[in-house]
Amino acid sequence: MRQRVVDEAMTWLRTPYHHAARVKGAGVDCAQILIAVYSEVGLIDDFQPDDYPSDWMLHRSEERYLSHVTQYAHQVEAPKPGDLIVWKFGHCFSHGAIVVDYPLIIHAYRPEQMVVMGDATQPALARCGAKEREVTYWSLWKE
Repeated sequence: MRQRVVDEAMTWLRTPYHHAARVKGAGVDCAQILIAVYSEVGLIDDFQPDDYPSDWMLHRSEERYLSHVTQYAHQVEAPKPGDLIVWKFGHCFSHGAIVVDYPLIIHAYRPEQMVVMGDATQPALARCGAKEREVTYWSLWKE
């Protein structure tokens, strides 16, 4: 099942970044890709989160992103393939990615304007200026 998650995430590569969208090949953001992938493989039921502005994490400290994550996943110390990583951008945790083989990840990344495969330890994700960015690891499996 973990490989199915990774395989499905890979089918989204190069999909353009588009806030609040979820159409493979046309547009997706970092929250919607997680819902799309995990629901497609049957790990969660498909759902549509409430509307959210593209800069919500800059103006609020409420953990909206994590509130959805914690409904389906539990925190782990080290991610395995198919798990997810969530970073704190702004005032709260607000960016997620699917682990391929840590630190390799797939995520809808606004700076690259598309779904990309990248390195979770790259400075743009791992650091906020001179400070390490907060990051958490989550799994949908009970292992």
